[in-house]
Amino acid sequence: MTTMTTRKPSSAYVHIPFCSQICYYCDFAKVYIKNQPVDRYITTLLAEFAAEQITSLKTLYIGGGTPTALSAAQLDRLLSGLRQGLEMSALQEFTVEANPGDLSDDKIAVLKHHQVNRVSLGVQTFNPRLLKKIGRSHTPEDVLETIAKLRAAGFDNITIDLIYALPGQTLADVEEDLDILLSLNLPHVALYSLILENHTIFMNKMRRGRLDLPSEETDFEMYTYIMDRLQAAGYAHYEISNFGQKGYQSAHNLMYWDNAEYYGFGAGASGYVAGVRYKNHVPIHHYLERSDKKVVRDKLSLKEQIEEELFLGLRKQSGINTQAFTTKFGQDFDLVYGKVVADLIDRQLLNRVGQQISLTRQGLLLGNDVFQAFLLDDDQNFLLQ
Repeated sequence: MTTMTTRKPSSAYVHIPFCSQICYYCDFAKVYIKNQPVDRYITTLLAEFAAEQITSLKTLYIGGGTPTALSAAQLDRLLSGLRQGLEMSALQEFTVEANPGDLSDDKIAVLKHHQVNRVSLGVQTFNPRLLKKIGRSHTPEDVLETIAKLRAAGFDNITIDLIYALPGQTLADVEEDLDILLSLNLPHVALYSLILENHTIFMNKMRRGRLDLPSEETDFEMYTYIMDRLQAAGYAHYEISNFGQKGYQSAHNLMYWDNAEYYGFGAGASGYVAGVRYKNHVPIHHYLERSDKKVVRDKLSLKEQIEEELFLGLRKQSGINTQAFTTKFGQDFDLVYGKVVADLIDRQLLNRVGQQISLTRQGLLLGNDVFQAFLLDDDQNFLLQ
């Protein structure tokens, strides 16, 4: 028997699928913005949001696509509509994703006016050669200028995304990216190893043998270097791919890793409400035309809920609390996973201190192996009765 809460989610994700350029690695729900029904999309999205009658959120995250591909007037209408009826004093973290080349002074003013307090910049690399190679249109100078403008406007919670193990990238390139990052003294950074996704330009190139990727050993070497360098600079490595200075961990992203429920709005957006994971219609014209925006609804079994709890929770530096697990799911953690944990500790992939279980350094490097070990076999279902 599960004891999962039936309270309304306190977080929401809003998807803006428009981009001013299409990156070679991206498989998110997105389209090139030219000649798209942007205004109709905003109207439809705001109606979907309003239908939930949300009055209070702790985190609100607007991602994409590229939210700042919207004009300043469109961005203003979007943020005005989302804020209507929201108790802003309860909204602890209000994040908008942005591309460095898109953030004009008037758009920054709109963000400030609507009390956005966190900006996430899709930088990916500071290397101009690699930026062109991955299909980005901004320059390193654009990044520096955008950060300076945001700081001048009073934004201090600025985070950037970087990608490593890019085609043609060397460890020396990663070292240079870290040099520039640390010189900027930003409070938060997310670093992701390049993943090849279907239906992307990079995947098509790889299948034709035209993608020069670093070896798996070099990928590990880059990740280890990043971990060591950022931790030495005072960044807490609080999740597999995320590093923050004290007080700047992403509350919205921690919500995902805590396996909490959340709303998802917009074309292709995912949500998790009342034990049901759902996904909205995509492409855009399907989302606009359907009265029921949700195309997929999956009521999670107890087995699926438990596996997700482990996969997501172990991404965090703090890991999983076994007593909290037992209370949440009505299942004795050690009865379900005791042998798995003992084996992973023997393999030096997990640490256990009292009721807290977390990945070791080696476990971080081999995270997929650890997560695979926590999949419940069919013959373990008897434990979940």
